[in-house]
Amino acid sequence: MQKLRNIAIIAHVDHGKTTLVDKMILAGNLLRDNAQQNGELIMDNNDLERERGITILSKNVSVIYKDCKINIIDTPGHADFGGEVERVLNMCDGVLLLVDAFEGTMPQTRFVLQKALSLGKKPIVVVNKVDKPNCRPDVVNEQVFDLMFTLDATEEQLEYKTIYGSAKQGWMSHVWTERTDSIAPLLDAIIDEIPEPQTVEGTPQMLITSLEYSPYVGRIAVGKVTRGSLRAGQNVTLAKRDGTTLQKTRIRDLMVFEGLGKKKVEEVACGEICALVGIEGFEIGDTVCDYEHPEPLPPIQIDEPTMSMLFTINNSPFFGKDGKYVTSRHIKERLDRELEKNLALRVEPGQNADSFVVYGRGVLHLSVLIETMRREGYELQVGQPKVIIKEIDGAKCEPIEEMTVDCPDESAGTVIELATKRKGTLTNMESANGRTRLEFSIPSRGIIGLRSNMLTATAGEAIMTHRLKGFEPWTGEIEMRTNGSLIASETGTAYAYSIDKLQDRGRFFISPMDKVYEGEVIGESTRAGDITVNVTKAKQLTNMRASGSDDKASIAPPKIFSLEEALEYIKEDEYVEVTPHAMRLRKILLHEVDRKRASK
Repeated sequence: MQKLRNIAIIAHVDHGKTTLVDKMILAGNLLRDNAQQNGELIMDNNDLERERGITILSKNVSVIYKDCKINIIDTPGHADFGGEVERVLNMCDGVLLLVDAFEGTMPQTRFVLQKALSLGKKPIVVVNKVDKPNCRPDVVNEQVFDLMFTLDATEEQLEYKTIYGSAKQGWMSHVWTERTDSIAPLLDAIIDEIPEPQTVEGTPQMLITSLEYSPYVGRIAVGKVTRGSLRAGQNVTLAKRDGTTLQKTRIRDLMVFEGLGKKKVEEVACGEICALVGIEGFEIGDTVCDYEHPEPLPPIQIDEPTMSMLFTINNSPFFGKDGKYVTSRHIKERLDRELEKNLALRVEPGQNADSFVVYGRGVLHLSVLIETMRREGYELQVGQPKVIIKEIDGAKCEPIEEMTVDCPDESAGTVIELATKRKGTLTNMESANGRTRLEFSIPSRGIIGLRSNMLTATAGEAIMTHRLKGFEPWTGEIEMRTNGSLIASETGTAYAYSIDKLQDRGRFFISPMDKVYEGEVIGESTRAGDITVNVTKAKQLTNMRASGSDDKASIAPPKIFSLEEALEYIKEDEYVEVTPHAMRLRKILLHEVDRKRASK
């Protein structure tokens, strides 16, 4: 019987999880010798993950080391994808906590570690990037111990093993000053420290914690067998997460993870992570159990969403020119598909048949969904993000986040001023090596649009992260964007001549020769109110005005938004129009007469 270890890798975003998994894959010789040509970040196989350099979906891979099979689960580091982390921690028996040797423990480290400790998982701490100048591995190790202590870790969890090294350079060691030539010390520690999965005799039980999709066989259920064993062709009962519904079904094929792929097997023993094919109508959180005497496991607990956005069909004058899927039926089908695998998402019908209210963990969580839809050929419009308000004990409550900002010492005052304007309260302040770390308690709606202001104020030096703390009483009104919008008054082509003459009115988001339509937001006004301008006016050539005798137009470069920035920028009466090749801001009411009537 092959020995088995199931581990999840948890860390703050950008601390090197995926790089470490790459090195483990190479250590297990899963890639041929031409691995150098396979590039970096083997696990980030989704375009968005590669572009942003973050992990969005958790993934499984297995490595064979010293006749022991190690199942590794790579998890996301952003709190916005916490739904992914909460699911997959059920499958592992221990966690590798990865911490940057310079940055130390960060808010998201705390978030994922808290989940792992509360589930009773045994940690191994890996202090990564010790090759960096000014790193402080010993201080960071103490920070981790203090953090575990404050998170009520048990005696056994506090007696963790610490490994130091550099995932990028491919070495790990027990003493950070003694460099080795491989990551073997880490793999040995996994085999020695992480407990083997328990073998429990009895009727089969498996909690579905993840799902995959194959165009050939449909939906595949992934989970860990916690009791008994499963066989291919076996009749089983699917116990739904509502606790009452039971469905009789049959397992067609069984697969286990081998290397980067899967291999078919006849039987899966207790403790192994496997994939089932042929089970219809399952959801994450359902239990696969015995055909005659079903005993469901408790379903996965997932934190509530904190933000909502309105998704609606694109009804601008330019609709349908760009995308393949433009109707409300297409959008509804796509959102229903997303609900199957994205646990932290909720969708409700909007005020009319063409709109949907989508609830998620944060702006990043929802913007990744919008970006994915856009790349698949969908056209849609999205409203301003709104936080979810709850009534607790008769008081109006809103989500409050714990925000950490790392900035140069000289910018600390500006950062504190920006955060307190948005009802943030400074809870902690530490300074070391010319950088200050500030910790705030701030309402979620105060964070919307704060990142771009923060980067502008600190010349791009600030690093801002946040995680949900809980729902607390409403903190009062917050002053958001004060400048008005520049709105196009006519549909047509924008000319340099017009833009040049209007530059004193504000900053433009469009370039000359761009197509614009009436009601499109084409810039930001220098004043508080909205201004309607005509940028489609060309220079009239008469015998009094020759084409070459006037001054050349010199135009400031337009401001280009990323999707998150656009969502955080818009006001209540504006939409972001998203199509496969364009992204525009617009007023909900395109005609100026309608807007004036509505404002009365």
